[in-house]
Amino acid sequence: MRSTANADSQWPDEASGRYRPGYELVAERLLNYLAEQNLLPGDRLPTEQGLAEILGASRNVTREAVKVLSAIGRLSVRKGAGIFVAVSPGGLADDQLARFQPTSMEHVLMLLDYRTVIESETARRAATQATPIEVRAIRESAQLSLEAGRDADADAFAQADAAFHDAVGLAAHNVFLRSSVGNVRRLAAQSDVLLFHGDAPGSLEVAAHQHMAIATAVAAGESERAAELMTEHIDTTRHQFERKIRDRLFNLTDRPRDQTAADVRTSKSVAESQPSSSERSAS
Repeated sequence: MRSTANADSQWPDEASGRYRPGYELVAERLLNYLAEQNLLPGDRLPTEQGLAEILGASRNVTREAVKVLSAIGRLSVRKGAGIFVAVSPGGLADDQLARFQPTSMEHVLMLLDYRTVIESETARRAATQATPIEVRAIRESAQLSLEAGRDADADAFAQADAAFHDAVGLAAHNVFLRSSVGNVRRLAAQSDVLLFHGDAPGSLEVAAHQHMAIATAVAAGESERAAELMTEHIDTTRHQFERKIRDRLFNLTDRPRDQTAADVRTSKSVAESQPSSSERSAS
């Protein structure tokens, strides 16, 4: 698991011009370690020093990586007890969710595919079952996201975005659909932190206008239109993620050699399967 790269160094992100802190790189390696060792929720990890030796990093950088993974809900640090694999988001015990790799192209695309299935159906049901109060909540959160998008206020947009999707989930009147929407968005947030430093992968204003269109369809009771617009909304996110992740191919030299080769193969195969920008605009 030890990498030949210096885990304490910083690496350039060609897409944003930023540098990735060493702790983010070590956090990625730590997630890979959890998967390789088949560690499940509740399992105990080695000490910080032990992890530092396994990951080829300093103890300080390893400590910061543990803090990041704890903050996004992947690890649990218990004072006096040690470091443990946290329970899956939303309390789910599914082993595969516990092994979700937020920096893996393959996992992110599977997550977005699942999100399309869940949220399109949620929007469809919301359009036929939403009460006037629920419609108002959807409209208001969509409007707040638009205002935040126009101001390029990422924090305000994130809050409005979460409120919008939760409001649509609530209006579907199915606790399992609403819970699924929340769980999938919590997993997506892990990718936001580790892949994009918490920044949105695309235009906030574009996403907000899509929120507004979905809200209008729900308010009008247009169930199929609401489902189609939600699918388009998530497809936009998918294309943005693909572009950002392809940009990160320039930075894969900071990964273990076998992992780098796997990521390159996965990224290239996905990129080659996608239509060109001209093909997309013509469709």
